[in-house]
Amino acid sequence: MIRECSPLPMPESVPAHSDPSSLISPDAWQRLESATLSVVHRIQPTISSEHLRTAVIDYVQRLFKVRAGYQVLPFGSVPLKTYLPDGDIDLTLFDPAISDENLENDVYAILKSEEQSKDSEFEVNAVQFVPAEVKLVKCRVQNIDVDISVNQIGGLYTVHFLEKVNKKFGKNHLFRRSIMLIKDWCYYEACILGSHRGFICTYALETLVLYIFHIFYNSLDGPLAVLYRFLDYYSKFDWNNKGISLFGPISLSSLPELVTEPPDTNDEGFLLREEFLKEWAEAFTVTFRNCEKNPQVFSRKFLNIVDPLNQSNNLGRSVRKKNFDRIRSAFDIGARKLRKILQVPACFVIDGINRFFSNTVIRKGQQVQFV
Repeated sequence: MIRECSPLPMPESVPAHSDPSSLISPDAWQRLESATLSVVHRIQPTISSEHLRTAVIDYVQRLFKVRAGYQVLPFGSVPLKTYLPDGDIDLTLFDPAISDENLENDVYAILKSEEQSKDSEFEVNAVQFVPAEVKLVKCRVQNIDVDISVNQIGGLYTVHFLEKVNKKFGKNHLFRRSIMLIKDWCYYEACILGSHRGFICTYALETLVLYIFHIFYNSLDGPLAVLYRFLDYYSKFDWNNKGISLFGPISLSSLPELVTEPPDTNDEGFLLREEFLKEWAEAFTVTFRNCEKNPQVFSRKFLNIVDPLNQSNNLGRSVRKKNFDRIRSAFDIGARKLRKILQVPACFVIDGINRFFSNTVIRKGQQVQFV
């Protein structure tokens, strides 16, 4: 761990409404972002991790093509290149003839056979069928978790949509880098990421980050600035009465009708961003709607986040009540801690960032092999 001076003095308290970021000079922000860059380097995909995941995907694709003629495609964090060191690989199998009911019989049987084979090209183990809302077959291939679903075309559209957004926002892939940093904080530091544990799913988190870009774009010059805006905004958000959509807060009292409030922003270029985001979301939504089998209405949950590409889909549906309280608390505590770091003298910046991402730093210090 790099330290320039310690121990780190912290202000005893910071008013919840204060915004120290507005008082920080560009040079000071640059020092903070430079310190954060070392955290991003610890978690970003490496050449070896890219090669391994590519090889695993290729292996699974060939396996199902040869055994059953099925097409398998990746979606989620791997093609978007925003996966964490412990991240899994999401794959979806396409075939009009196969239904969710056949998933256990076909996909499970093929993977189970490969698990028991002594001649398997890669090591396959821990094969299990998960009868969730979206049925999955989970397994481990070469020590990487792999989730395989059936006909999840929405996942592919989501990747294409987010890739277009990342390219449009530019700033050296700031959107992608910010997703990685915020995922890292949510997973390793706050422990609030993971739909299978009743917390936030990755796509919901990406949508929350996208909304921050939408309303604060001009003031975002680095991943730490995005993280600060993320924590500051969502720690103050009225989650009991409102939900988040890409185009503004929604009133929960108006559900199932989605009534959107105009975002409170003076950010220059907001209307232009609103225009292209609506155009892209509508383009993908039309395609997705044509493929949707059972359209539904948006249903209220504890955490309410509207899927930009499918407005009937509540991305916060996986969050349980006790975890909802924990998520809100994590946002509040994280925002307060980061405000304190923004106010420390320059010589304590690196120490402050290391403490804020202490679990990430410790994992690397223990020489955990990230794949």
